[in-house]
Amino acid sequence: MIDSHCHLNVDDYREDLDEVVARARDAGVHGILVPGIGLDSCERALEIAERYPMVRVAVGIHPHEALAWNAAAERRLRAWAERDEVVAIGEIGLDFYRDWCPFDAQRSAYAAQLRLARDLDLPVIIHDRQAHEEVLAGVEAVPGSRGVMHCFSGGPAEAERAVAAGFHLSFTGTLTYGKGKADRVLKRVPPERLLLETDSPYMTPVPHRGERNEPAFVAHVADALSEKLERDRHDVLVSTSRAAAELFGFPPEPAP
Repeated sequence: MIDSHCHLNVDDYREDLDEVVARARDAGVHGILVPGIGLDSCERALEIAERYPMVRVAVGIHPHEALAWNAAAERRLRAWAERDEVVAIGEIGLDFYRDWCPFDAQRSAYAAQLRLARDLDLPVIIHDRQAHEEVLAGVEAVPGSRGVMHCFSGGPAEAERAVAAGFHLSFTGTLTYGKGKADRVLKRVPPERLLLETDSPYMTPVPHRGERNEPAFVAHVADALSEKLERDRHDVLVSTSRAAAELFGFPPEPAP
């Protein structure tokens, strides 16, 4: 299994990161993608990748941190992107649910980082909260964009539009909370465009709700996805791991 979105670079894991990674391995996780949300968290993600070969990194400016976007930030992202462990630009996007950062600043940082990813020939990891139309218009305005709509929250129409634009969709522990919009979305998305993620330490799946989330719990997301797709769990693990391998360069299978 591959956890395609996990914030091991936040303080929640400062005290027991070795144990968290070990539990992930024991659960069958052979790859973890850690996205940055700002320059400091990008640096922390790179430090973690140096310690754990199973970790890959995305570098980017989250919409909540969009005021930090400037020419100097772009230079740092470009420099980091030369490192082998950096496989994407992210987490970038738009968040209109909260007004923690001016929307115009978000739009500017988002558009600039989409162009940066195109220039570097890297996929993007997109955060989209109550901004579906502008997020999709943004990727459609940059031909050749590819990546993943992380923690996808749109409906079937937005899902089809994202797939047509060349994107994958990833889902979190919310799949374990019962039936919802995702059930309709999954019927309209090719299985090879689906990824697993935890979004740890957030979005904790059943049966661990109320606890800190961690990458080992991606197994529960896989179980829920298998059930909703009515597909064999092994097939789901193979297809999602293959998708993460093609998009982010993870091994499609665990090392012997």
